[in-house]
Amino acid sequence: MKDLLTNLIDALREELKQYGEMLALLDQQQELVLERQTQNLLQNVAIINAQAETIHAARAAREQLQRHLARRLELPEHTPFGELAARLPAEYRPLVGALVAENNELLVRVQHRARQNHLLLSRVVELMQRFIGSILPGAGMTTTYTGTGQTPAGRWPQNSLYEAVG
Repeated sequence: MKDLLTNLIDALREELKQYGEMLALLDQQQELVLERQTQNLLQNVAIINAQAETIHAARAAREQLQRHLARRLELPEHTPFGELAARLPAEYRPLVGALVAENNELLVRVQHRARQNHLLLSRVVELMQRFIGSILPGAGMTTTYTGTGQTPAGRWPQNSLYEAVG
């Protein structure tokens, strides 16, 4: 049982570490948007996607250990951590409880920052669409999607920009 608890604690720490890394990447993404560093932003998005996969793997490993511990304690596999912690030896309860609370808190912060970044990036795209619409009035820029999930091709002006201006 002691080895299982040690492995679970290590898995909780790893998950916490990965959430912290994601939060740092999301902070970096905000800075890149504000500093208009588009090339670095594209690289950051790729790193964020890779980090999301790392988080997924860390969470899956922790959940597997959590299910194993529940079985060992003769509880249903999907027993919440609160109920599991109550059945742990007294010397492990504070550490496991603190790690679970920190993971939940950091996950909320990551979700909040991801929503902020989504709104920020959506606003940047919207402003760019307005800009393009202002220099190409007939462009018909739209944000709606077709039934296949594509954006319909806008109508570009038939005359060149030079003729449109002149």
